[in-house]
Amino acid sequence: GKWHMGVNCKSRRDHCHHPLNHGFDYFYGMPFTLLNECQGTDDPELAKSLQDTYWFYTQMIILAVLTLLIGKLTNLFSVKWKIIICLAICGLLYFISWFSIYGFTKYWNCILMRNHDITEQPMDLEKTTSNMLKEAVSFIERNKHRPFLLFVSLLHVHTPLITTEKFLGRSRHGLYGDNVEEMDWMVGMLLDVIDKEGLKNTTFIYFASDHGGSLEAHRGSAQLGGWNGIYKGGKGMGGWEGGIRVPGIVRWPGVLPAGTVINELTSLMDIFPTVVHLAGGAVPQDRVIDGRTLLPLLRGTVQHSGHEFMFHYCGVFLHAVRWHQKDSGTIWKAHYATPVFQPEASGACFGRGICPCFGDGVIHHDPPLLFDLSEDPSESNPLSADTEPLSDTVTRRIGKAVEEHRKTLTPVPQQLSPHNNIWKPWLQPCCGTFPFCWCDEENNKA
Repeated sequence: GKWHMGVNCKSRRDHCHHPLNHGFDYFYGMPFTLLNECQGTDDPELAKSLQDTYWFYTQMIILAVLTLLIGKLTNLFSVKWKIIICLAICGLLYFISWFSIYGFTKYWNCILMRNHDITEQPMDLEKTTSNMLKEAVSFIERNKHRPFLLFVSLLHVHTPLITTEKFLGRSRHGLYGDNVEEMDWMVGMLLDVIDKEGLKNTTFIYFASDHGGSLEAHRGSAQLGGWNGIYKGGKGMGGWEGGIRVPGIVRWPGVLPAGTVINELTSLMDIFPTVVHLAGGAVPQDRVIDGRTLLPLLRGTVQHSGHEFMFHYCGVFLHAVRWHQKDSGTIWKAHYATPVFQPEASGACFGRGICPCFGDGVIHHDPPLLFDLSEDPSESNPLSADTEPLSDTVTRRIGKAVEEHRKTLTPVPQQLSPHNNIWKPWLQPCCGTFPFCWCDEENNKA
């Protein structure tokens, strides 16, 4: 499935960030992420506002060149040909510099790999779903006689909502609903293989989403990013519940009774220590591991999650902290920064396309906005000393937890810095001779 953790560091083939250099034995999928550009739509997703700005300046340069040219030819004003030609060449180079990055995103970003080899560039989206499913089924069948870890990171339900013809129009919730139904079918197919191979009672399965629905994703009046119910906010928002509260569904028939509902605080960070625990290993002891194994909670040997505090980040910026007060059962949440919604009461950042983590796109709160999620899960009514006598005490306790948490952090180079996010041609994966990067090994093999 989707890796989205980077590929190269210093050269096109070093693959320093590749899954096979981070513990996995086999990889099939996208090294990057799914974008509207992969479908070739006229609705770009990658740095849309930046592209609009670049295109605006390009148009200004074209207008300036045309104005000078007309003025020269009609003798309205005197200007040297050298200046007009120089400006035209500079404008052309400027256009090429940014269009080579964003205009060819389909070729640069939308690629499929098997292990270290590129098999499709660009991807054939009509066949990607079936190819991913076949690979996952094949992996299970190849490894059914020994312990295995299979991580399936589906391209569903990410925009542009690639849906096969079989599922188009099936849901009353439009294209997004169709895509959810196809994802449900894919998961069912994988569970059927597990059952057919006699692995049902010995296989731990965890299903989750990486974030809440994307509120800004829409095409015309059609909502393409899901719905977060009563919860405020959505994808890209570091603190609001709608962005971080996701389903967590576990299946292990031989061990865990069906139908059990656990209303305790857990995290996707818990998957790592849980998998290590299941495999009989031990997590590293030379660093702080934020996750907690889920097994005691799932088996009922403990009643409470190992998380008393949870720290919710947007990039490297701490936006909110959650405190599960064990003695009272109350769940408090303090917001130190929240995104500026556009329009103001919309609950999303429609003007920007996605909410920023810092700068003028966020509001900082001192003292923090405090909510009692036990009583107000929608985060509609911030508490104050007038409405909650414990507010100052709770805020101080959470502040102390933040101080202790920050002592455990080790500064590292910023992987998502502007320099690292700039497209670098010498790092671009390419199955041909750069910049002629296209191939279709999947169909050739078929």
